[in-house]
Amino acid sequence: MEFEVGDHVFLRVTLTAGIGRAIKSRKLTPRFIGPYQILRRIDAAAYEIALPPHLVNLHNVFHVSQLRKYVANPSHVLESDDIQIRDDLTVNTRSVRILDSQVKKL
Repeated sequence: MEFEVGDHVFLRVTLTAGIGRAIKSRKLTPRFIGPYQILRRIDAAAYEIALPPHLVNLHNVFHVSQLRKYVANPSHVLESDDIQIRDDLTVNTRSVRILDSQVKKL
């Protein structure tokens, strides 16, 4: 996959819960954040992207496998979430509340 300078991309993040456990698949957890603009192409597989100030702790060069192309849509309204991302591109998540529970008998 290749991108051009000026394209917008989403950045892949890895979700963790508890003490470093990786969440396999949660429906409502963010897998990608962004979109962010590509500033320059470093190599065939590395791109420098413009990160916002709250992500200043991350290095701004990413492998192409960590990026996904953003296709602009005029009806798409982007809301910026205040997500705290660690240096290793992980995000802390926690349950808000348990709505229902069941015990199944076989």
